[in-house]
Amino acid sequence: MTAAVLSALALVSAGLTIGSGAKTRRPAFYFFKPLTTVLVILVALSARTPVPAAYKALVLAGLLASLAGDVFLMLPEKWFPAGLVSFLAAHVLYILAFRPGPGQALSAPVLLPFLIYGLLMFRMLAPGLGKLKLPVLVYTAAITAMAWLAACRYVYMGGTKPLLAFAGAVLFLISDSVLAYDRFGRKIETAQIIILGTYFPAQLLIALSV
Repeated sequence: MTAAVLSALALVSAGLTIGSGAKTRRPAFYFFKPLTTVLVILVALSARTPVPAAYKALVLAGLLASLAGDVFLMLPEKWFPAGLVSFLAAHVLYILAFRPGPGQALSAPVLLPFLIYGLLMFRMLAPGLGKLKLPVLVYTAAITAMAWLAACRYVYMGGTKPLLAFAGAVLFLISDSVLAYDRFGRKIETAQIIILGTYFPAQLLIALSV
């Protein structure tokens, strides 16, 4: 299948995931959530435009780690740390994918808004973290760095695909922020819709950047 067809299927599956989750139709949710990520992985695999092999491999590895995280977060509460580790691994892999190439420099001014955002988010979450304070701090640093490097890559390279990766990174940052605030801060009535409604497009945009 082409990337366009797979992307359309992924978006349909994402919609079904969100709908089944909002209506607490758990069997459908358990089926469509991982299916959506599998379809996104196929989007990246189907990419025809030549890209650096390392970039494609790292993005695919990040998507596979995310798939593991999707599964862990659907399991009982005791599996939440495993989900956190899986998504941390995904962000590290995306960081390696987005890191500057030879002759490309990191931008400190581009870092500033992401740094401020990350610090403010952690400060809001800290009172409710308990023993998870250090892991969440590391996770916050990783996803902030991931979004920053995606922004630097777009600023340096320009073009559609770096823009897609940057947009995906920002949506991922939003998704994880809402997830964390809903879990450790205050409950948000529409949290699941916002989390998945930004998470799946984020992954799809990153897959389309291959």
